Amino acid sequence: MSSKQSILNALKSVAVAPQAMPPINVSPRLDDVIGQFETNLGTVAGTLHREGGLAALQAKVDELIKEGKQVISQVEGVTGNRSAPETAHELKDIDFAVIPGDVAVAENGAIWVNNQHLGHRVTPFICENLFLVVSADKVVANLHEAIKQIGLNSGEFGVFIAGPSKTADIEQALVVGAHGACSLNVYLI
Repeated sequence: MSSKQSILNALKSVAVAPQAMPPINVSPRLDDVIGQFETNLGTVAGTLHREGGLAALQAKVDELIKEGKQVISQVEGVTGNRSAPETAHELKDIDFAVIPGDVAVAENGAIWVNNQHLGHRVTPFICENLFLVVSADKVVANLHEAIKQIGLNSGEFGVFIAGPSKTADIEQALVVGAHGACSLNVYLI
């Protein structure tokens, strides 16, 4: 018998019977989930816009378009100056993307988005700046609550986005926007 086989046999002889995962019941302890979300979003370099909703966002988009910026919107009620592209390569010069978020998490400032609303799944990562739109009643206290509200079917893509892209090297030089958007603005509706 090979040494590999003897090791595998030894492991089988001491194998522990499978155990069911214990239930995890974490009660939310936040009185002001939106305030906590705003604080933690700010910690990860994002900005929350509580007032004005879609009208304020459309006014900002209109201002950006007047400045010559390229804006794509996947949010109903907000119109950009670029239509949905045929291929992801056509997104290479997008300055701002407006995307709906499904759930926002107060404990870490993250927002769940999935490919059902993205157009192309590369959209939030290839744009220079990102606007996410989240319904105020979809802000939850923690990830335990968020996971109960989200799901992915086979072949779908979803991701939590927490602030703009950031990376740092060993010399502790922080670079914002190296792997994705340089800024994140969240509009609460």
